[in-house]
Amino acid sequence: MITLILLLLSPQPTDARAEITKMLDAWHQAAAQADETAYFKHLSADSIYLGTDATERWDKTAFQKFAHPHFAKGKAWNFVATRRGIMLSKDGTLAWFDEDLKTLGLGPARGSGVVRVDEGVWKIVHYNLTITVPNEKFAAVKKLLDIK
Repeated sequence: MITLILLLLSPQPTDARAEITKMLDAWHQAAAQADETAYFKHLSADSIYLGTDATERWDKTAFQKFAHPHFAKGKAWNFVATRRGIMLSKDGTLAWFDEDLKTLGLGPARGSGVVRVDEGVWKIVHYNLTITVPNEKFAAVKKLLDIK
């Protein structure tokens, strides 16, 4: 009986992908509109955000502290997903995704992460933002970063 109730309360796969897409798009839109409250409501309490710098690994509280000055200026960041893949766990309560992002200031980027159902809504548990480097430009970037 409990299993049946959980299955009925859990999003179904086709609906789940649509719900996750809607949530991620709303999350990116909240940043573009500098809506700090809306932005952070999409992150689980135990979320981790990995930024583009190797030192940027933040739990939700640390990420909020880092991001607050950007939101307070009325201008956070503007990422728009141009492609997104979503894969769901068998029970439909956990998913992982990857997305290609059009950005202002970073050029083409990529995001990936994990989302889960928390109290009936999808929340971001882990997000990783990366700046992509075209293969033909990697030698120059490697030299710039002094990588031998």
